[in-house]
Amino acid sequence: MGTKGREIVGKDVDKLIEMLNKALGDEWLAYYQYWIGAKVAKGPMRGTVAAELLQHATEELGHAELLANRIIQLGGTPLLTPEDWYKMTNCGYEAPEEPYVEVLLAQNIKGEQCAIEVYQKLVHFTKDSDPVTYEMVLSILTDEIEHEEDLQAIEEDIKLMKERA
Repeated sequence: MGTKGREIVGKDVDKLIEMLNKALGDEWLAYYQYWIGAKVAKGPMRGTVAAELLQHATEELGHAELLANRIIQLGGTPLLTPEDWYKMTNCGYEAPEEPYVEVLLAQNIKGEQCAIEVYQKLVHFTKDSDPVTYEMVLSILTDEIEHEEDLQAIEEDIKLMKERA
């Protein structure tokens, strides 16, 4: 990163890189959780759930790309191994050992709620000091909020369908 670009971030650049790397670990784990969940999903509205999970997986991978690029711009090194993802994660990973759609939805809603908290902290951390990172994490936060809404809407549809059966 250029001297002036690093200067606008200020003295907290190392803390910011650490926060971004933790979010990067979360995004990789979320990507896989969505992707594998879509593959193993069973139950009512499986096709709808799988399609939504695959769409979210693609978006999480895009978030990882943005985060890795910004970490490099800030002079840091993105997490290099899956082991590092586990060490650095804020939100963890829940394997879809029970592939029933309602269980998958609940797991992924929990993950999105954690991601919302992570990006809310990053928004506050960068708001007055780093407009570039601020805009990026605000955009990711918007996506994560939309993901939570999408999953909760499907969860509600399944519940209504069961009540009417």
